[in-house]
Amino acid sequence: MRANLVELLEGGQAYPTVEAALANVKPELRNSVPAPGLHSVYSLLEHMRLGQEDILRYTLDPGWKSPKWPEGYWPSHTGPVTDEEWEKSVSGFNADREELIALVNDPNVDLTAAIPHGEGRTYLREILLAADHNAYHLGQVVQTRKAQGNWPG
Repeated sequence: MRANLVELLEGGQAYPTVEAALANVKPELRNSVPAPGLHSVYSLLEHMRLGQEDILRYTLDPGWKSPKWPEGYWPSHTGPVTDEEWEKSVSGFNADREELIALVNDPNVDLTAAIPHGEGRTYLREILLAADHNAYHLGQVVQTRKAQGNWPG
């Protein structure tokens, strides 16, 4: 089960990996919205990062306070995205994903157990929630990149 959860978090099975979905995004298109109803690639990446961070911190930290919905889960930045901003978002997402993977692989954690402060939720539920959320929005990243004429990377 643990190996399957890691595969799910890493992607690349039924949908692209985060690395593949974000490969070679043209800098001028990072925060460009190609059509009504779509989000920019950067907005989606930041939303994934913020959501994953919230799920991870909620799981591990009894004192964690979730951001206000919905504004705390979406970036307010609408201008061009610098290389530094882009790399900070990518590396933040990857670091939290690696922390989730470490949690999955920790033999001292019963993944089916309720999180002590988790309102009856289990570690497994939170891990699946993060993976599901990321998979959904990775599909949107691909859709946005196709609409921009910037896919495949």
